[in-house]
Amino acid sequence: MRSEQEMLELIVSTAEDDERIRAVIMNGSRANPNAPPDPFQDFDIVYIVEDVGPFRYNYEWIKRFGEIMIMQMPEDMQDPPPSNSGGFGYLMQFTDGNRIDLWLEPSANLSELEDSLSRLLLDKDGLIEPLAPASERDYLPKPPTAKAFSDCCSEFWWVCCYVAKGLWREEIICAKHMLDQVVREQLMKMLTWYIGMKTQFTCNPGKFGKYYQRYLDPALWAMLEKTYADAGYENTWEALFAMCMLFREVALPVAEHFGFAYPHGDDQRVSAHLKHVRCLPKNAKEMY
Repeated sequence: MRSEQEMLELIVSTAEDDERIRAVIMNGSRANPNAPPDPFQDFDIVYIVEDVGPFRYNYEWIKRFGEIMIMQMPEDMQDPPPSNSGGFGYLMQFTDGNRIDLWLEPSANLSELEDSLSRLLLDKDGLIEPLAPASERDYLPKPPTAKAFSDCCSEFWWVCCYVAKGLWREEIICAKHMLDQVVREQLMKMLTWYIGMKTQFTCNPGKFGKYYQRYLDPALWAMLEKTYADAGYENTWEALFAMCMLFREVALPVAEHFGFAYPHGDDQRVSAHLKHVRCLPKNAKEMY
């Protein structure tokens, strides 16, 4: 596996040798002083060019970066849809383990590329104002509004009923989708606010909560682990109730801290409903 220094030298020398590339910026975890280094870190690179077109329709030039295991060009895809922002990307996973997410952006888009996790690697023309030291300031959670908190609680308890319905019907795929996609999204939102409250919103919990374990008490982390289940019905019921317990555990102090109203009635009624549905006979003709 090529070293970080080798990769950076390759990335910068490629730009130096190509008159069409005027500047190079590195974003992401390798620009983040707080990100623990490991061999899976991508090289998130932006090449600033005057015209993206020549790079978009000639794929030969990227071969100098190494032997590619798999590559995506998001702007050439239909699903997921392209951003159509004027740039073009090559997401390249190499056979030696390195990965470069390389974006070519026209110089006209410079004002839209501001990111607090940025390091300037090359600027041939002085196009870019001196960058502040890389920091996580753009990635810190923000305090919730009363409306955001209320909507989060409403969506959480509302969709829990869908999970229960799917489990009773023995439609595990639907139930798991509702639990792990929709309900969990609201739980993660509340956990992020809770961590923000505990850290004065100065710490980055990471994409998809990857740093949650750093900031949650061991007891809360253990509760979070219990919200993940296999495809078994009983285990999924247990995960649902663990999710409800954890949501309540963190939402109450968030509500108290910000002076928000927690929907105790919704919590109590839905919790009782979930317990009722779990025990409802499979041949039931009526719910109550």
